[in-house]
Amino acid sequence: MKVTAANRLGMDYRVEAARMGPPPAPIVDVHAHVGGVRACAIYAEAARAYGVRLTYSMTQLAHAQPVRDQLGDAIRFIAVPSWGDPDRSRAHRQGYLEVIETFAERFGSRMLKIWSSPRLRDFFPGPAGTDLVEIDSPWRVKVCELGQRLGMMFMVHVADPDTWFATKYQDAAKYRTKREQYEGLERMLDRFTSPWIGAHMGGWPEDLGFLDGMLTRHPNLYLDTSATKWIVRELSKHPREGVAAFMARWQGRILFGSDIVVTDDHLQPAKATTSPMSDLADSPESAFELYASRYWTLRTLWETRYDAPSPIADPDLAMVEPAKYNGASAPRLQGMALGNDLLRVLYAGAAEVLLERWWSGQRKPASPQTSR
Repeated sequence: MKVTAANRLGMDYRVEAARMGPPPAPIVDVHAHVGGVRACAIYAEAARAYGVRLTYSMTQLAHAQPVRDQLGDAIRFIAVPSWGDPDRSRAHRQGYLEVIETFAERFGSRMLKIWSSPRLRDFFPGPAGTDLVEIDSPWRVKVCELGQRLGMMFMVHVADPDTWFATKYQDAAKYRTKREQYEGLERMLDRFTSPWIGAHMGGWPEDLGFLDGMLTRHPNLYLDTSATKWIVRELSKHPREGVAAFMARWQGRILFGSDIVVTDDHLQPAKATTSPMSDLADSPESAFELYASRYWTLRTLWETRYDAPSPIADPDLAMVEPAKYNGASAPRLQGMALGNDLLRVLYAGAAEVLLERWWSGQRKPASPQTSR
C-alpha cells in the first residue's frame, strides 16, 4: 500500500477491518461532515467495514438531500450555517436562523451546531463581530432561542487544541485565553437547559480535570470523542488508567464521534480544487483510506493496548516543535483497552439514550449513567 498522511504504516484498511472484527456494539458516530454524492458512497463502505451503523452529520443544506438519497436511514443531519455563502455576515446571522428552520422542517433535524472557535475572530474582526463571536453573544442567543422553540439540542465547538493556543492564538488580547473560551459557554449551559454536546472532548482533552469539573457543574453537558488526530495525540499522553477512570465515571455522558470530513473533492487531484481539506485525498482509493483510517485509529484507541505511533500524520507536532517534527510525523497512539460494557455505552448506548430518544420526540433524555 502507498504510504500517505492517512496511512503512514502502509496498511490495508480493508484487511485490518476484517482482522479487527465487529465492535462490541454497532457504532453511532455523532460527529461527522458527510457531503458529496460519490464520496459519501465511499464513506458508507468504510463505515460498514468498521461497524458504524448510523452517522450524525453536519452536512451543508444544499447537499443534504443528495446525501440522504445515498445513505437513507444511516444518516441524520445536524443543522450548520451555509459556509459557502459569499455573504458570510448573513450566513452566520439571519441566514442561519432560516437554515435551522429548513433542516428541522425538511429533514427532521433535532440538533444545531454552534461553531465558536477563536478563529471566528479572524472572519469577523473587531466591531464586525461584537454581536456574534462570543458564544453568549446576541446572535448566539437568538440561534439557541430558535432551537429551543423547535425542540432542538445543541452541539458546540468552543475551543481548539493547546497546540494552537501556543502558536496561532498567542495574541490573547485578540483570541482570549483558552480558559476564557468557556466562561460564556457556562452561562449558556445554565440559560438553555436542553442537552449540549461539547465537540472534541469539550475542546480540552488535554485537561481531564477541567472536563470533570464542567460535567459536574452542568448535568446537561455531554462530550463527543471527535477530531481523531487531536484526541489521539492528547489522550495518549495521559496514563491509561486515568483515561479509563474518566470514561467510566462519565459513561453515558461521552459519545463516540470521528469528525470525518467527506467531500467529492477527495476524488480528484488537489490542484483541481481549492476547497478546505481537499488535499487529504485525491482518488477514490485514497478517500477510502482517509475515512477508514479514522475509524481504525479510534477503535484501536478505545479497544486495544496498542502502543506505537499513530498511522495518521499530525502536523500539529511540527507546529509546536518544528526542529523535532515535520508534517509527516505522528504522535504516540496508546490504546485504552476499555472493557466491553463501557465500549457498548460509548459506541451506542449513550447515543441511544440521548440522541435517539430526542429524535423520536422524547425531549427529556433518560438519566445518564455515571459512576460517582
